[in-house]
Amino acid sequence: MTFQDFNFNEHLSDGLNSMGYINPTPIQSMAIPAILQGKDLIACAQTGTGKTAAFLLPVLEKIGRNIEEKTLALILTPTRELAQQIDQQAEGLAYFTGISSIAVFGGGDGHVYEQQRRGIQNNVNIIIATPGRLIAHLTSGVLKLDQIKYLILDEADRMLDMGFSDDIMRIISYLPKQRQTLLFSATMPGRIRNLAKSVLTDPEQINIALSQPAVGIDQQIYRAHDAQKTPLLLHLLKEGAYVSTIIFASRKELVKSLYKEMKAAKINVAAFHSDLEQKEREEILLQFKNKQLPVIIGTDALSRGIDVEGIDLVINYDAPGDAEDYIHRIGRTARAETTGTAITFVNHRDERKLKSIEDLIDRKLPQHEIPPHIASIAEVRSAHVPNKNNRDRGKKKVWNKGPRNKPQ
Repeated sequence: MTFQDFNFNEHLSDGLNSMGYINPTPIQSMAIPAILQGKDLIACAQTGTGKTAAFLLPVLEKIGRNIEEKTLALILTPTRELAQQIDQQAEGLAYFTGISSIAVFGGGDGHVYEQQRRGIQNNVNIIIATPGRLIAHLTSGVLKLDQIKYLILDEADRMLDMGFSDDIMRIISYLPKQRQTLLFSATMPGRIRNLAKSVLTDPEQINIALSQPAVGIDQQIYRAHDAQKTPLLLHLLKEGAYVSTIIFASRKELVKSLYKEMKAAKINVAAFHSDLEQKEREEILLQFKNKQLPVIIGTDALSRGIDVEGIDLVINYDAPGDAEDYIHRIGRTARAETTGTAITFVNHRDERKLKSIEDLIDRKLPQHEIPPHIASIAEVRSAHVPNKNNRDRGKKKVWNKGPRNKPQ
């Protein structure tokens, strides 16, 4: 099957050809016909399967049949980086069609906000937005969404993880009830299905099976308690000959803390988080893509908001809470048939997480011994040992850990 089989209009086909699109991916071949038929859609497909083009192409085709100076499509996405990526892809595909688009996101200066406001006032055809900044334009009165025909929720699971549920429903309250709604999500937990029931009408359902990690990834597990993690991280970075490394941590505060410790250890690293200005985030990604910055550390939002080839090491400082997020994280390496290494630190609280990961990928992950000088570092736990006089309240108890984190 080729893209010619969809019978897109000539101008859209020119855009496809100029970008080198020839054969559709499975999600594209299944989603595009359903969307062209006007059906609501709920699709489960992970990052890297071509889902962006799966919803952009049919929407561009339908808008291009009768181009109007109206905002007809709204795409909601969790991060500014993903909004920019979608906008860039929309610009490329729509280059010959005359269809306009704009990315609307927070974190920029007054000039960026003003540029977004002008684009909105000029009735740009497609808005790709993060929920928070879109609401700011809605409440200012500059943005009207009463002409929207197509609503796309991209990375819906990540938006809910980031606390955007109320914002999404508030935005939807501004939209016409008669519209086509498309929901794309990498995972399909119960809360996503509940969201789909509330905003979609008799949707077509597509489920692209979660792919296994690339065969070129050397997956490794290190059992390390919290006090051992940072020394182990520094050891791996200094002893390994890695050119490009991504480190995933569970929280923004931890990202900032690790950044300080790594800088103190003379490691050239940048922390990527939501408190940075947009210009700073773009500069970090540009340096990382150009191999001027060897190490970047961030949260899970980075695993879906970055598109960089040539990453040879991914370190999960914290085991991901969802086994499918493990696939997303380590999928940043060994792309385009290259090889790479994925290392995950597992502490005593992560046993169930590790089991879920191994069940998902249907294999046991090899465990590596941590160096003796790091293994000797003892974990300090807060422990309350009740007694009649409560004399031990708040005292520290020290455990020396063996290779499987059991008290000796």
